[in-house]
Amino acid sequence: MKIPISVLVVIYKSNRDVLLIERADRHGFWQSVTGSIDAPNEDLALAASREVFEETGIAVDQLPAGSLRDMHHHIEYEIYPEWRFRYAPGVTRNIEHWFSLKVPDGIQIQLAPREHVAYEWLPFEEAAKKCFSRSNGEAIMRLFSAN
Repeated sequence: MKIPISVLVVIYKSNRDVLLIERADRHGFWQSVTGSIDAPNEDLALAASREVFEETGIAVDQLPAGSLRDMHHHIEYEIYPEWRFRYAPGVTRNIEHWFSLKVPDGIQIQLAPREHVAYEWLPFEEAAKKCFSRSNGEAIMRLFSAN
């Protein structure tokens, strides 16, 4: 069963383009990297790094120190009913912690085909509008309103 605590990682380049990835299980659902923690005591930054690697092939530990940043913000949201089977019975809400990751301009992306089928780099305003999750768009806008 999934733990209802997750991370969202907005990946971006120096020109403020943001990486969006399209879910394999939902055509047209574009998002940033997301994923649940694997254990109740898993460090959130380590979970973020793990999810980034699993979903994009980007090794955070190979990037300059400070590339991954905790945005010191979290939200609570209702889990889509069709995805609740992944959680313990009665779990309907998730807490999502936001991170950002600045990557080099020429970074290569290698998607996990079981999870995502396509990716795009978009100007941050466009990326925020294209996300299927309103809160994902808010995370993108929050990142660039602070920079």
